[in-house]
Amino acid sequence: MTSGPSAAGVVQGGESAFPKSEYDGRIAQARQRLDAAGIDVMIITGPENIFYLTGQQTPGYYTFQALVLPVDGDPVFVIRQLEYFNFISNTFISDAAVYTDGDEPVTFLTGLIEAKGYANRRIAIDKRGWFLPIAVYEALQAKLGTVHDGARIIEGLRAVKSPAEVAKIELAAGYVDAGLNAGLAAVKVGASENDIVAAMMQAAIAAGSEYMGMEPLTSVGRRTGVPHGTWRRNVIADGEPAFLEMAACHDRYHAALMRSAWIGAVPTVAEEMEKACQDALAASLDAIRPGEPCSAAHLACQAVIDKAGFTENFRKRTGYSIGISFAPDWGEGGILSLYTGVDTPLEPGMVFHIPPALRIYGQFTVGVSETIVVTETGWRALGTIPRPLARIAA
Repeated sequence: MTSGPSAAGVVQGGESAFPKSEYDGRIAQARQRLDAAGIDVMIITGPENIFYLTGQQTPGYYTFQALVLPVDGDPVFVIRQLEYFNFISNTFISDAAVYTDGDEPVTFLTGLIEAKGYANRRIAIDKRGWFLPIAVYEALQAKLGTVHDGARIIEGLRAVKSPAEVAKIELAAGYVDAGLNAGLAAVKVGASENDIVAAMMQAAIAAGSEYMGMEPLTSVGRRTGVPHGTWRRNVIADGEPAFLEMAACHDRYHAALMRSAWIGAVPTVAEEMEKACQDALAASLDAIRPGEPCSAAHLACQAVIDKAGFTENFRKRTGYSIGISFAPDWGEGGILSLYTGVDTPLEPGMVFHIPPALRIYGQFTVGVSETIVVTETGWRALGTIPRPLARIAA
């Protein structure tokens, strides 16, 4: 083991999300995929893929970290010294290469690769991850020559969740239920967006949630008509909508949920849009069956929205894979989307967030969602909150 600081008092794997056997199995599967792709060594930098293979998790992933995974030989984790004890607590990896803040991380990494005898091997990296700066990639190329594309090798393993992973997502879904129930209860005349989000976050965290991959997307009044708008102290009045969407997290596994509310009289067009969202969600869920392509759920959803006359109000995918996430997102949309042209067959154990929403930009948004797991015969919702628009008396 490359020497790090003394780990006295820190138990190897003591805070790991899964037992060692789970990670051993994942690394074995990853090696099979690397071998099939003709890759000798994979440099893995994405925090989601690192977590999947090792259990390492830290909010400090903004500094360089990498798992060097050879097809033959032990994996080595390249990590900043400050993160070393986090690494010990979360993983069962026996070999850490620890760099200091005075080291240049890419030079440190390439020195390790040369020392291990990997420099002339076929090396790949997860090019499409969130956290691989162009400068790092170019520096690796300059020092190592051709660096091949290892994108989707690990992601392909993450697409289908094990029963143990689904159990963690179910726990996260329970935390979301707590948060959304509290948020809906906070919607009343005179309440601010901050009041609603504070209720949501407090309840979800009190229920057990860890830090989420993205903040709640919650707004009131005309601001709900801005996609991905979130709280800015605005106050809700009679006759106005509230839009609530949030995720929660258990051991980095996420679930999400979207609900809408309206105080007082609901405009006719909003009623029509809300009904279209409900029907579109139901149609997309009816299309979720093992063996069907991911696109089927989107086409079913889109057909309902088109028939209702709201095509121009819905210009997005129907859903996306959800599971392991770090900021800036709570989803795994880079793994699978429910969208036109995505022909990957659905399999039991895949988990999706499906959030049909319709809006008149700058006026209002209505929407509804479920986080579901694909089963042997169809799907199962992980949340319990009723789907209809919450109608709140002024």
